[in-house]
Amino acid sequence: MAHKFEIYKDKAGEFRVRFKYNSETIFSTEGYASKASAKNAIESIKKNGPDAPVDDTTD
Repeated sequence: MAHKFEIYKDKAGEFRVRFKYNSETIFSTEGYASKASAKNAIESIKKNGPDAPVDDTTD
């Protein structure tokens, strides 16, 4: 699989989500207190991400 979501624990013990494409991290989320919250973040990204507008602040 070329792309995936990865849940991991950071040094502070919080759960975070990374989105990887071809082993390169494209983005990672804020820290969450529970794994369930990290999983909810993944579902939210999947649901809301495809239709998200692009905000180009360089103009």
